[in-house]
Amino acid sequence: MDALKNILNKVSARELSVPYPSKKEMDTIYRAALRAPDHAWLRPSSFIEVKDKGLEKLSSIFKKYAEEKNFKAEIIKKYKQAPFRAPMILILINTYKEHPKVPAIEQKLSTAASAQNIMLALNAMNYSSIWRTGKLAFNKDVQSELGLNDNQEILGYLYIGTETGKKKKVPEHDLDDFVSYL
Repeated sequence: MDALKNILNKVSARELSVPYPSKKEMDTIYRAALRAPDHAWLRPSSFIEVKDKGLEKLSSIFKKYAEEKNFKAEIIKKYKQAPFRAPMILILINTYKEHPKVPAIEQKLSTAASAQNIMLALNAMNYSSIWRTGKLAFNKDVQSELGLNDNQEILGYLYIGTETGKKKKVPEHDLDDFVSYL
């Protein structure tokens, strides 16, 4: 796929199903992720790949969190079902590494850029994705259940699979609303 066409036509999917990328395809996708800007080569980005039985484990973690927070029954059910919206999920992990010239926000931006590279690579391979955040990201309880350290943070969840259903229309933008000149 042409690189610019890939970028200009990328939209999040409404619905995802199987198939999801193979191990070989995911290796290429991870290589693309690690090409994101990374000041001082700190490598703050890592990923937890969740599929098959892992979706059930993630569902249990989300349900446990909702129950411990005494959420209403419908929210507990929603959180329990969340991992099953796609056949594969990548949990985006940012690991902060102390550095005199690279602040935490810059390291998080690097992980965000790696997520964009993943989504573009998926799109180029005819897969699709949705980036989700919310209460289940940036969440110390869920991070702890996943075995993350204090310097690690979940920046989101990439739901991955093959797009099904009606494709979203790519929005048109008036560039004058977004660009100014000095």
